[in-house]
Amino acid sequence: MKNSSGHGLDSLAASTSVRTGPTLYGYNAVIARYFDENPPPVPSTDHRCEPGRVVRVDRSLVLVAVGMELLHLPYPLDANVPVTGDWVWIGPNRAGDRQILEVLPRRSELSRKRAFEDSSAAQVLAANIDVIGVVLPVDRPLTHNRLERTLVAAWDSGAVPLVIVTKADLEDVADDVVRQVILQAAGVDVVTTSAENGDGIEDLLAHLPPRSTLVLLGPSGAGKSTLINALVGHNVQHTGEVRSGDFRGKHTTTSRELVPLADGTVLMDTPGVRGFGLFDADDGMEQMFGDVEELAGLCRFSDCAHQQEPGCAVQAALADGTLEARRWNNYLKLQREMAALARRKDAAASRAYQREWHQKVVGGGKSQRSAERARSEREEQRSKRRRR
Repeated sequence: MKNSSGHGLDSLAASTSVRTGPTLYGYNAVIARYFDENPPPVPSTDHRCEPGRVVRVDRSLVLVAVGMELLHLPYPLDANVPVTGDWVWIGPNRAGDRQILEVLPRRSELSRKRAFEDSSAAQVLAANIDVIGVVLPVDRPLTHNRLERTLVAAWDSGAVPLVIVTKADLEDVADDVVRQVILQAAGVDVVTTSAENGDGIEDLLAHLPPRSTLVLLGPSGAGKSTLINALVGHNVQHTGEVRSGDFRGKHTTTSRELVPLADGTVLMDTPGVRGFGLFDADDGMEQMFGDVEELAGLCRFSDCAHQQEPGCAVQAALADGTLEARRWNNYLKLQREMAALARRKDAAASRAYQREWHQKVVGGGKSQRSAERARSEREEQRSKRRRR
């Protein structure tokens, strides 16, 4: 679900609500109006309902910011499971304590396909985010395909992607990495930082709209927690060493959690993400590979397979170097991945339908036989009474 009511950085229109919300966690006039547009599932005269925002989701409880408080609340009773960043209605339960009444529709949503290969379900990583900071450390090789894949997911979320190059003080290759990223992530701003020295922090903050929510996305050991500490101004996140052999860092961040800044900006650190399976990312593919899709539309034949057909614009671009072979192959790989996901989803839907159909038919047959047997028994009993 993406941008159901527009981007989170709309003009700050006045809200008709008199409620107060968790301003430290991004609550403002726009969000207040959004709560007005999505009233609580209780009579409007009940003013005990309050806006809240999910700060962290644990195994058994949800940490929610309500006003100036942080509350540990149970999961909601309905099927809507909240994720970090969700806006929620908080209200009283029968015992008088507070509970999550409803999760509001998400204005943006960062999701990926669940990790196991045969899955066709989505895993939502973050909700109601405005900027996705794709964190790239310079102390390890730049993986172009991974960057493109992550940017596709970022564009598809409904938020604005921003590439953040970290650890620029560790290597002399920082400028080269930045040049490569700028060429590859056309249309996406790139910020270079060194959290240890405080370099680039002001530049990064300048790329964040007022009172926006930024999620940091990158592999373990990329420097996300160190960057958050630099942005906050003190240590709020643990950091760990990175192994020199495989560049893997310790998973110092174990859950997704919102961290407020003094100016109303909200940060979200995430555990290191190794794989990023795309999930229904057509919008993101268009944003990231729009030039490739436009090029494919210039082929002589509308059903061109981009192999040996005459007049193939893609093959011509590959031949003269206009289109990089690596980029084209990665585009094909991502398209095959999403096509396979669509087939699995259709197969799963078909199996669910077959199960439902089988239950109805078999259950209906049993019910019909039971009814006929009961009718026969009643007629036999009536016959016996008449004979008496």
